[in-house]
Amino acid sequence: QVQLVESGGGLVQPGGSLRLSCAASGSIFSDSNVGWYRQAPGKQREFVAAITSGGRTNYAGSTKGRFTISRDNAKNTVYLQMNSLKPEDTAVYYCFWGITWGQGTQVTVSL
Repeated sequence: QVQLVESGGGLVQPGGSLRLSCAASGSIFSDSNVGWYRQAPGKQREFVAAITSGGRTNYAGSTKGRFTISRDNAKNTVYLQMNSLKPEDTAVYYCFWGITWGQGTQVTVSL
């Protein structure tokens, strides 16, 4: 069983930056794909970014060029650096590690 703990969410002004972290513990498979989804109020959960164990990345079109995903396999942690944030980035951000989901962390982009 894998446990995930997310952190780094909060309130930021448009154009600002945040860095989300997701630390995994338990029965971790180091070759798992990991990444992030988000869900805004009244909307379906949508893909944000993912990274393979080998470091290959994939981004949603809306986040490409602004968000950067990375992972530290030694620390079993995945990161999401979010720059040039927009109000439409406001959502609860969920990390996944293989088939396990985190509890979510709120990101609010507003003046």
